[in-house]
Amino acid sequence: MSNDPLLLITQVLIIASLWMFGLWLIQLKYRNASLADAGWCAGLIGAVSWYAVSVEGDPARRLLVALMIGLYGLRLGGYILLDRVIGKREDPRYRSVRRRWGRQEPAIMLAYFELQAPAVVVFSIPPLLVMQNPRPGFSLWELFGVMIWAVAVIGEAVADRQLAVFRRQPWNKDRVCRTGLWRYSRHPNYFFEWLHWWSYVVMALALPAGNWWATLIGPLIMGWALVKVTGIPLAESQALESRGDEYRLYQETTSAFIPWPPRTER
Repeated sequence: MSNDPLLLITQVLIIASLWMFGLWLIQLKYRNASLADAGWCAGLIGAVSWYAVSVEGDPARRLLVALMIGLYGLRLGGYILLDRVIGKREDPRYRSVRRRWGRQEPAIMLAYFELQAPAVVVFSIPPLLVMQNPRPGFSLWELFGVMIWAVAVIGEAVADRQLAVFRRQPWNKDRVCRTGLWRYSRHPNYFFEWLHWWSYVVMALALPAGNWWATLIGPLIMGWALVKVTGIPLAESQALESRGDEYRLYQETTSAFIPWPPRTER
């Protein structure tokens, strides 16, 4: 086992960079940048699995955290592959940015794919810290963290399923989904994705060294990315373009992120 987390993180960064470069080469042929999203999930699973067999810490805890990340990544990555990659046309958000990038698109897309490698490293840090807890058995904090994880992963899966079912109906073309969780949030899948990263923060409260605060990197960066950068802004811009006034009304009545009872339509 290794006592040097920095060495492990460096190894993960190198391997993840090579992995994403290979996926970039594949997308040159198939022109579907959602491969980067699925690749990030696979990279995260690989990184945490590598930590689980390399770091010191209670074996049961290392196995538990590896399973948590593995199930989360398989569910999300599998959904992305089936819903956006295999046999599917590229997500309109990616098509839009490709047009804006023009002749520089291949180089900028390579940079985008390669950015997933440091993202794998960053989001592998919270599980890594939790794994290194040497205490045998699980504390109440850790059990509570697992409960948060279960709610988050199931909630995101339900939200994705509800949207997929809605979109499969031909009469819902260019309409706004307001069923199930989508009645209470315009982006319930993003909310549960963000909630998932809080599970490791709560589990880290059981760390004997008290350095749980480092796990905040997960929900803070994920929340910033989803709310301010690549999540809600791009999704809503595309939705306004394709659904127009119906989506504007949806914005007026429905919470953007945290599920909440909708306001009365004007």
